Amino acid sequence: MSNPGLQGEEVVAQWLQQQGARILHRRWRCRWGELDLVVQWGEELVFVEVKTRSAGNWDGNGLLALSSQKQAKLRSAAEFFLGESPQWCEAGCRFDVALVYYQPVGKSVEVAAIAPPVTYENHQFLIIDYLQDAFSG
Repeated sequence: MSNPGLQGEEVVAQWLQQQGARILHRRWRCRWGELDLVVQWGEELVFVEVKTRSAGNWDGNGLLALSSQKQAKLRSAAEFFLGESPQWCEAGCRFDVALVYYQPVGKSVEVAAIAPPVTYENHQFLIIDYLQDAFSG
């Protein structure tokens, strides 16, 4: 499979658009790191971190990978983004986290999902959780 992480981001971007969000940037990069998705949702600017994992992952489907250091990097990248995008400086901002699970098509593991599965290259991708305002402060 080419890149499950990129496909997970695509699945989340499509789902967010179905929810009424507008994707502004995908994989926006600066010296502080990368913002997976930058989204306008109503009047808010949302920075979405996508974690894509398969069975047997070690980090709680990606949630444990959001250490305080990772959160600080995301905050720094978001501040840099806002510095380069003054039109968003007055908007409310938040950080959301999308957890995506993927498995080979036909695998019998039942996973609770919040959206219908998406199939790509013989794998099923399921959004298993979407955490709004996942970290603040």
